[in-house]
Amino acid sequence: MAGQLTLDGRTVTFNEGQTLLEVARENNVKIPSLCYHRKTGPAGRCRLCVVEVEGQRTLVTACTVAAQEGQVVRTDTERVREARRMIVNLLLSNGEHNCLSCEQNGACELQDAAYDLGIEAPAFLISGPEIELDTSSEMVTVDRRKCIVCGRCVAACNNVVVNEVLGMGERSFDSHIMFDIDRPMGQSTCVQCGECVQICPVGALIDKKAVGKGRAKDLEKVNSTCPYCGVGCQVTLHVDRAANRIVRVTGREVEPNDGMLCVKGRYGFEFPSSENRLTRPMIRKNGELEPVSWDECLDYMADRIGSIVKEHGPDVFSAFGSGRITNENNYAISKFTRAVIKTNNVDHCART
Repeated sequence: MAGQLTLDGRTVTFNEGQTLLEVARENNVKIPSLCYHRKTGPAGRCRLCVVEVEGQRTLVTACTVAAQEGQVVRTDTERVREARRMIVNLLLSNGEHNCLSCEQNGACELQDAAYDLGIEAPAFLISGPEIELDTSSEMVTVDRRKCIVCGRCVAACNNVVVNEVLGMGERSFDSHIMFDIDRPMGQSTCVQCGECVQICPVGALIDKKAVGKGRAKDLEKVNSTCPYCGVGCQVTLHVDRAANRIVRVTGREVEPNDGMLCVKGRYGFEFPSSENRLTRPMIRKNGELEPVSWDECLDYMADRIGSIVKEHGPDVFSAFGSGRITNENNYAISKFTRAVIKTNNVDHCART
């Protein structure tokens, strides 16, 4: 059932069950939030999404308050902005949020919020304990100095991918994310899917392979399809054009994977720029592999396959499809094997 409310002077519609934050974003009204993500749901931890609702004595969190018929909501009053400034200043004061050297510079939601609120430097600083980087994991670096304890990674691990590795440990000033029973990430049961990295709003969880290879704002984004199996997960390749290499891979929040990737899809991306990759067809001549043209290669293959099948029969031939090629290519392999060679010896790497 749909309803109507007033949002910054405009009458907008909403569906039953929607929060004020969801309604605002549907109507292109920007409300900052750090602990909320569409996939992890309402949280109400960071308080950055506070808004004024007429009739309410205090500011309310837009990510947890349901839209109701006739509400009058204001998202950009001075009272709201002052509250958000205090929240961002508190977050910046605790930890080491050095944007100049941070891998997430240009792709940090805390940095964006500070910019929108006109905060150039924290209003005050709090000396915290020295915290070492956790580099024990093969694919992820954990920098708790930048963690804002928003809980998004915990919710993603437990409720989205359901690996149930991440949790929140201790209380108050000592609160921190932990892996299993507070083990180093590399010694935990983490499967390195990287969902926590993608959903982290700051630079607390970062892709280890991408460190020092280019800031997010300097990399070109290219949408593609993961080549590792037949599911067809949608990915974004973050490419350094000057070096002609992929720096990192993130999942696109569209069907079928909604941003989720396995360890191969997210971190197995070096092969396109590998020095060992074959870029030309080769034929062995006089005991040595020599590069040849595609025409010569195809003619050679046709002659060899034809002569072998003619001498020994079609069942000596087998063909294997691959998850790294299109469905159309795999269909052509099957059709060629069955209709031209006259054998059913065709298989696919992703069949099992």
